[in-house]
Amino acid sequence: MRPSSPAFADAFSAGITSQGLNVIRIGLASTDLLYFAAGKLNFPGAMFTASHNPAEYNGIKLCLSGARPIGKESGLLTIERYVSEGSPIDFRSVGSERKQDMLKEYVDHLLSLVELSNIRPLKVVIDAGNGMAGHTAPAVFARLNCEVIPMYFELDGTFPNHEANPIDVKNLKDLQKAVKKHKADIGLAFDGDADRCFLVDENGDPVNPSTLTALIADRELKKNPGANIIYNLISSRAVVEIVEENGGKAIRSRVGHSYIKQLMAETGAVFGGEHSGHFYFRDFWRADSGMLAALHAIAALGEVNTALSKILKPYSRYFSSGEINSKVSDTQNSMLEIDAKYGASAGNEVDRLDGLTVSGDNWWFNVRASNTEPLLRLNVEAKTQGRMEKIRDEVLATIRG
Repeated sequence: MRPSSPAFADAFSAGITSQGLNVIRIGLASTDLLYFAAGKLNFPGAMFTASHNPAEYNGIKLCLSGARPIGKESGLLTIERYVSEGSPIDFRSVGSERKQDMLKEYVDHLLSLVELSNIRPLKVVIDAGNGMAGHTAPAVFARLNCEVIPMYFELDGTFPNHEANPIDVKNLKDLQKAVKKHKADIGLAFDGDADRCFLVDENGDPVNPSTLTALIADRELKKNPGANIIYNLISSRAVVEIVEENGGKAIRSRVGHSYIKQLMAETGAVFGGEHSGHFYFRDFWRADSGMLAALHAIAALGEVNTALSKILKPYSRYFSSGEINSKVSDTQNSMLEIDAKYGASAGNEVDRLDGLTVSGDNWWFNVRASNTEPLLRLNVEAKTQGRMEKIRDEVLATIRG
């Protein structure tokens, strides 16, 4: 629904059909609706979106047939080479374009994956951020036993109310106020392309995405005993503990959707969660869906007569800093300094699966360099608030010193 998207989509379709290939236009779509279409129809997919970025941005999200991911190693570098050097493909015929509305089938599929027929009546505030959840949420929640209080459902790619980026707590303020004002059971906040969902409990407090990962993992393990669950390396330790306590196997991944989806395919994992609010499901073509994650939370809440904060308390065991970004002149040198100060020489456990992760007895931190900016990203977690803050401040002083 960004102002520039229709012209880009028209041009993209014209380019595809000029090469002799056929196009199905599914119209306005969230990212998980695109993945649904690519999975259900078993065709490659593309959508024009800049997700949670400001209004002036735009880009293309791509996937292979069956909603399989395209990353640097699995296609993006090839596309870049074709752009700069020319494509070897040279079709002579002209393809066709047709329209197909997939929204109802998308809703049908989501509701087939989560049992919601017997939930108690719930009051739900949904902040769509003027993004694509304003298109998909009404179609989903019309079929649930929920009173919905809509916020910013009007599709508006200028994002007049706040950025459609719920990982930034300042963009949750309106939702937090509305949940308390309406005495709602739960609040849901979606990003611009609605592939991520963040929760607010009945007290207006934001829910850590790792807590939601643990809740969904618990639910999926009840349906699939002994299954594999993927988590990324900045997820809470609580995720691993809860997966193992419920008889599952927790498998660690680098940060990023292409890594998690590949690992899910290799291991047959039923579910994967990222601390950034992305949640991946085997039965959704291993793709991520913020709406499906939200439905798991709604189901867990609707099955019992208990407040959301109490339901989630067993899944929240640690204190986390959230991701803190620092501009540095030399990311590699900064990483070496941190390694020297806190690494194995200091008696701590170290691994380098993605950046630098240092673990102590009741704390850990991860530092990763940004792929696109001169930034280091820090995440810290500890058993107590005081310990977390001490580690956070010490590492930040090293990074910024």
